[in-house]
Amino acid sequence: MPTPPKDSTTATLLVSCDDRPGLVAALSQLLFALGLNILDADQHTDSVAEKFFQRIRFDLATGDGGSVIDEKTLEGAIREVADRYEMEWTLRLDRDVPQMAIFVSKTDHCLYDLLLRHRSGELHCDIPLIVSNHPDLEPIAEQFGIDYRVYPITKETKADQERREIELLKEYEIDLVVMARYMQILSEQMIDAFPMRIINIHHSFLPAFQGGKPYHQAYGRGVKRIGATAHYATLDLDEGPIIEQDVVRVSHRDTPKDLVRKGRDVERTVLSRAVSWHLDGRVLVYDNKTVVFD
Repeated sequence: MPTPPKDSTTATLLVSCDDRPGLVAALSQLLFALGLNILDADQHTDSVAEKFFQRIRFDLATGDGGSVIDEKTLEGAIREVADRYEMEWTLRLDRDVPQMAIFVSKTDHCLYDLLLRHRSGELHCDIPLIVSNHPDLEPIAEQFGIDYRVYPITKETKADQERREIELLKEYEIDLVVMARYMQILSEQMIDAFPMRIINIHHSFLPAFQGGKPYHQAYGRGVKRIGATAHYATLDLDEGPIIEQDVVRVSHRDTPKDLVRKGRDVERTVLSRAVSWHLDGRVLVYDNKTVVFD
């Protein structure tokens, strides 16, 4: 979806709850009663978990001449229906542009891809900050006019450095953290500070080849396809809710270096899709899984 203008009057409502009759009607009638026009609606029912999920995009301009509904009035009306049906919900107004920070180490392909997609208008966010444990990629940040901060991390300094990083992220009012090949395991304090708001790219088709050097693991097993997985970071390494995955074919002729080279293309596209879908309000998390609306 193209990036909405900053004066946009569109919004996205995400809801989830136990499945029961009348949920779609309740939400559509709510917006109709407020004089708001639904632009797009999609829903999913997990028949095994007996859970209901819906994504609704609608116009904040009412039908009484185009005046924009007050945000507090809208939230109050949604809350009334949500409480009645015990719904979890989030409301995203397109005029509220998310702030995204990118964490990197020394590898630049995912960083470049995100920055170029942002520059071309593919990602609905601002990127004011890049954080790294190495100084190597600072010239890229300078090229794009983005603040670059370095926090060298050792086993002894990790806790203190992460506290400083969290303070910096709060200073910049960051909504989403993207680990673009950031080769550090995040601690509980960082995960707790941004629950389900940290996206990581892992260079394998999870759950295969977790942990370090997955391409070398793949080479050792003689696999015929390698992949990449974008997921939300949790305390369980490489086991967070999966947002997107893809694969590319390899052969017996490929060396570990060939696998790394081929894998970079997949990593870029998988990460950018996951980030875009999160920013567009297309992802709902439940039971360590995700619903990703088209």
